[in-house]
Amino acid sequence: MASGNHMHNFTTLIKRLEAATSRLEDMAMSLDDPNDPKSAGTPTAATPAVPEPPKPAPPPPAAPAAAPIPPQIQDFDALIKGDVQNFVNLGEKIGGLVAEQSKAVLQAFQAERTYLYVSTKAKKPEPQPVELMTDLHKASDNINNIRESNRASPLFNHLSAVAEGIVTLGWFFESKPAEFVKEMIGGIEYYGNKVLKEYKDKDRTHIEYIQAYYQNFKGLAAYLNKHYPKGLTWNDESGVDVLEALKQIKSGPAPSAGPVPPPPPPPPPVPTLNVPGDMSAVFDQLNQGEEITSGLRKVDKSEMTHKNPNLRAGSGSSAVRGKSPAPSKKPKPESMRTKKPPRKDLEGNKWLVENFEAPEDIVEISAAQNQSILISRCNKTIVKINGKANAIAIDNCNGLSIIVDSLVSCLDIIKSPKFALQIDGVVPTVMLDQVDGATIYLGQQSLATEVFTSKCTAVNVTLPPKEGTDDDTKECPVPEQLKSYIKDGVLVTEIVEHAG
Repeated sequence: MASGNHMHNFTTLIKRLEAATSRLEDMAMSLDDPNDPKSAGTPTAATPAVPEPPKPAPPPPAAPAAAPIPPQIQDFDALIKGDVQNFVNLGEKIGGLVAEQSKAVLQAFQAERTYLYVSTKAKKPEPQPVELMTDLHKASDNINNIRESNRASPLFNHLSAVAEGIVTLGWFFESKPAEFVKEMIGGIEYYGNKVLKEYKDKDRTHIEYIQAYYQNFKGLAAYLNKHYPKGLTWNDESGVDVLEALKQIKSGPAPSAGPVPPPPPPPPPVPTLNVPGDMSAVFDQLNQGEEITSGLRKVDKSEMTHKNPNLRAGSGSSAVRGKSPAPSKKPKPESMRTKKPPRKDLEGNKWLVENFEAPEDIVEISAAQNQSILISRCNKTIVKINGKANAIAIDNCNGLSIIVDSLVSCLDIIKSPKFALQIDGVVPTVMLDQVDGATIYLGQQSLATEVFTSKCTAVNVTLPPKEGTDDDTKECPVPEQLKSYIKDGVLVTEIVEHAG
């Protein structure tokens, strides 16, 4: 019985296997039939599969983020793009030397920006390398050269105001830089106020130009109060070498100089002649020869002015010949002019010394570093300046003698014959223009003074004896004569030195 059951189970198993095999064969046949809807979309050997689209390549690794610009540099960039660029745009409106000098001011501020950026990256160098100040010196020299080379320019006061102010950018070595900048604005105002007065009722652009220059340094003073109230700081904790920092900054993107000023307007169209009709009519008349005068009326002898003097004296003659120009007014003789009273006043941060005529006493001024001094129309007068002033300007004085302690900037003398100057301390620059007869006495501290002369005669510089010797003072005449000649197609000019 048991064996019978086993056989039955075995037979059943075989049948089941056969049924499963049959179903598998049916499924395989249906997959091979392309018309069978069940096989649609299923890849087989007869219908190759559609390849999948390639996967997008992974994005390249992001570049390392640039180091953020320090806030003090961002604020300085805002100063350049705002106040300084506005000043440059106004200079472009005036044009010529003013535009050229204003662009040099922009270059000076950009050089200062580089210096400040270096200080945020580098340790304080001892001493400072020359390369750090090269760009600033170049821009400053360019500004001063534009002034000195164009002393006869009608815009000399513009050029002088800018040249006086650019030294303000050397605030790096001051313990209170904002106060230093405010004091130096006085030197700018001496020449700048002349421009404001001259163009008050003429051209508003010149007034805005000078006011914009003032604003450059007012903005700089506010910037220094915010970021460097006690002087320039360096990155002494984690900074690199100063030349390495300079190299990094110069190799990076250049700072933006603000919007580019628009190009000048196109020139106006060339006017065309408005000739009515055809020009052939004109040529026909010209070709008539002697007949061209046939239509003219004969003038009677009574109407001829050369035979009737009365007609020449009347209004008819003046209408033909035109009104003769009125004779020019001659200035009043000096003896007939009203004498103005002498004055010595301090207005704001400017001393005004005027109209002194051979006073018995010495005119003394105790000046501060932020004060400038104007001396005008003082004859046979001795003026003594005590303390360190900012700048001194002298014009139209005869026989003036002045004794100076020290100056921050320069001493400028114009049209003042028989002039004498004694410098006891330090004066960087003395400039003489149209001075006939001048003597400059230098002390031991003022041997580095630079003297510029233009249209001057009989100017002598007296040097003190060497220290520790019994030598006399040495008088050195300033050369007046120049020799020019052509060499290799170029005009060469040399100074003819004085003998002795």
